[in-house]
Amino acid sequence: MKKVTPKPDSTEAENGERRLLVSDLCELLGTYLDKDQVADVYRAYLFGAEAHEGQLRRSGEPYIYHPLEVARILAAMRLDAQSIIAAILHDVIEDTPTAKEQLAREFGEEVAELVDGVSKISQIEFASKEEEQAENFRKMLLAMTRDIRVILIKLADRMHNMRTLGALRREKQQRIARETLEIYAPIANRLGVRQWAYELEEHGFRLLHPGRYDVLDSAMKKRHGNRKAVVDKIRSTILARLEEEKINGSVTGREKHLYSIYRKMRDKHLSFDQIYDVYAFRITVDSVDICYRVLGVIHNLFKPIPGRFKDYIAIPKANGYQSLHTIVFGPFGLMAEVQIRTLDMHRVADVGVAAHWLYKSGDSKPVMHNHALQWLKDLLDMQQEGGNPGEFLEHLKVDLFPDEVYVFTPNGEIKKLPRGATCVDFAYDVHSDVGNHCIGAKVNHQLVPLRTPLRNGDHVEIVTSEWGRPSPTWLNYVATGRARAHIRSYLKSQQFGESVSLGERLLDKALSDNGFDLHDVELARRETLLKELSLKTWDELLAEIGLGKRVAAIVAQQLIPAGQDGEPGEHIHAKMLISGTEGLMVNYARCCRPIPGDNIAGFLSSGRGIVVHTDDCPNISEFRKQPDRWIDVQWEPGIEGVFTVGLRVDARNQRGSLASIAAAISDADANIDAVNFEEREGQDTTLSFVIEVRHRQHLANVMRQVRTLENVVRVRRIKS
Repeated sequence: MKKVTPKPDSTEAENGERRLLVSDLCELLGTYLDKDQVADVYRAYLFGAEAHEGQLRRSGEPYIYHPLEVARILAAMRLDAQSIIAAILHDVIEDTPTAKEQLAREFGEEVAELVDGVSKISQIEFASKEEEQAENFRKMLLAMTRDIRVILIKLADRMHNMRTLGALRREKQQRIARETLEIYAPIANRLGVRQWAYELEEHGFRLLHPGRYDVLDSAMKKRHGNRKAVVDKIRSTILARLEEEKINGSVTGREKHLYSIYRKMRDKHLSFDQIYDVYAFRITVDSVDICYRVLGVIHNLFKPIPGRFKDYIAIPKANGYQSLHTIVFGPFGLMAEVQIRTLDMHRVADVGVAAHWLYKSGDSKPVMHNHALQWLKDLLDMQQEGGNPGEFLEHLKVDLFPDEVYVFTPNGEIKKLPRGATCVDFAYDVHSDVGNHCIGAKVNHQLVPLRTPLRNGDHVEIVTSEWGRPSPTWLNYVATGRARAHIRSYLKSQQFGESVSLGERLLDKALSDNGFDLHDVELARRETLLKELSLKTWDELLAEIGLGKRVAAIVAQQLIPAGQDGEPGEHIHAKMLISGTEGLMVNYARCCRPIPGDNIAGFLSSGRGIVVHTDDCPNISEFRKQPDRWIDVQWEPGIEGVFTVGLRVDARNQRGSLASIAAAISDADANIDAVNFEEREGQDTTLSFVIEVRHRQHLANVMRQVRTLENVVRVRRIKS
C-alpha cells in the first residue's frame, strides 16, 4: 500500500491508540506463545513503529496499523513468533532505509529471510509492469520453497489491503482486485487456506465488478427471501436423521459465496435462474467409515443428482483436500451440496498449510505441507524452463485453476491433471523426457492421437521413441503450464541450434561470393565485430543471421578487412541447397506450397529463417523491393520426405463423390491432410484438398488418378 507525504508528528492520542492495538495483539499471542516470545513481538513492534514513523496510509492513519493488522490475521491462525515478527516488519526493507542485515542482527536470520522473501524487487528497472510483477512472483516462489510462511504472510498482507482499498483511485482498486482474483485467491485455494481464499474472492469480485456483485446479491435475496430460515430447516432435518441413526456429528449450513456462483454462471454460460445449488452443508464426523455411512443416510433422506458425487477422500485434491461431495434435491425444491468429512479433514480443508501451526501436535508437518512444497517446486521448474516473464505468468495462472481429472498410469498410480488435459500433458507429468520423446498414446488400451482429452478413470500409456521430438502444434492443445513450459523450452533450444547452423551456411555463402572463406576470418576480427554489434558469442551472431534478423551479405562485408578484395570463391552464384531436414528455420510458404521439382526462391524473414516460395507464386512480387533478403535456393538432388500441396477438384455433385476422390488419392499413395467444400452450384461442387506428396512427379500421378473418375470435371493445383 502506498504512503503519502507525512503529516505533522502524531498526537498523544494516536500514540495511545497504537499501544492499545499492540496490546490487543499481545493478549491474543499470550494464549499460545510464551512470555519471552510475546516480548520479542512487542520489541519488533517498537522497531517497526520507529522505522515507519511519519509514514501514513492513503486513509491518513499511521502506517504501522497495517503491519499490526497483518500480524493479527496470522495470530488468529496461531502462527509462530517468527512469523508474527516478520509480519510486523514485512515492509521495512521495501519502504524504509532498514537493511536485511540489520533485521538479522536484531531478530535473527530466520526473520530476515522471511521479510526479504515478502519484499518486492524495488531496486531494478523493468521494461514493463508485467515483467516487474513476474519477477516479484519468481522471487517470492524461491523464498516459499525455503519457507512456506512467506506466502502466508503475503496472503495476510493482501487480505488487509483488500479490506482497506476504499482510499485508492478506482483504477488502482480494479488492478489490485484483478490481480487478487487471478493470483492470490487461487494461491490461497491451492494451499488449502479456504477461509482466506473466500474472503479474497469476495472482496475482489465486489471491487472489480461492483454492478454484477450488487445484481447477484439482490437476486439471491429476492429469490430465497429469508435465507436463514431455509438453511436452518435443511440443517435441522439432517441433524434429526443423524440422531435417528445414532451418529454423532456436527452440521453447519451456509449460502455459497457470490463469487463462486458468478464463476459458475460465467464458466458454464448459465443464467442465475439456472443456478440451483446455492446452499452448502458440511457434516463433520469422527472417522472415515462414518463418512461413507453418512453418505448413505443423506441419499436416503434426499434424492441424489446422478453424476454429481465426488469422492475426495479416496482421491484427494491436488492441495490435499479430502471430503465426500454430493448434490441432492432438498426441501422447497432446492438443490444443495453436502460435504462430509472427519474433523482432521475439516481442519486441513479450512486452513490448509496453516493447520500445521493452528492444530500442531509435535513437529511433524501434515501431508498438506508436502503437497504445497511439491507444487512450488513444479512452479520453479516451469520458471526455469520458461522464457520471458509473460510466459511465466501465463504458466502460473494456468496452474492455479486445477479443475482436476484423475487418470491411472500402467502401474496403477493415480495422476491428477487439470480438466481438458491431453495425453501430452500426461506424458510431461510423468517426466519431461517422456514428454519430449512421446510419439503416441494408448488410452484404455486403445491407440489414440496425442491431442485426445483425458477423462476421469482413464488408463493412460505413453509410447516413446528416441527420434520423437516435441511439435509446435502441441502448444495448441496442452492444458498444463508444466507441459507448455517444457515444449517452449525445447523448441527455443532447437530453434537456436538450427538458426546457428543456417546462419553459418548463409554467411559462408556470402563470404564465398566475395572471395573469402568463413574459416579464414581471424578470431580478432570476429571479436571486434561482436563488440560493435553488442553480441556476446559468435553463435548469437550466426543465430541472428539464420533467424533473418541480420542480412548475411552485410555481415560478410563487415568481416572483410577494409581495402581487401578476395578472389571469387568456387561457390560464387551457387544456390543454397534445400534438403527438407533443416527443421524450424526453413519454412515452406502456405500460399504456394512448394514441392521438390518446383523452381523455388527463398526469402529471409525476420524471426522465421528462410521462407521458400515457388518462383511463380503471386505473393513474391510483394518482396521484390527487398533484394538483399532474397536467397538463391534449389532442391537438393534425391531429396526425400513428404510435402503438402493444394489441390482443387471440380466434380459433379453426386452421392459418394468425396469418397471416390479420397479413395483415388489414397490409391496413388498420397495422404489427405485437409478437405473443404468451397462452393456448390447446381450439379457441380468444388472441393479443396491439402495432400502430402513426395515430389512433382508424385503429384502428377495423383492428379492423373483423380482425373480418371467419371464424376470429376477438372483437377488443378492451387497456387495462390
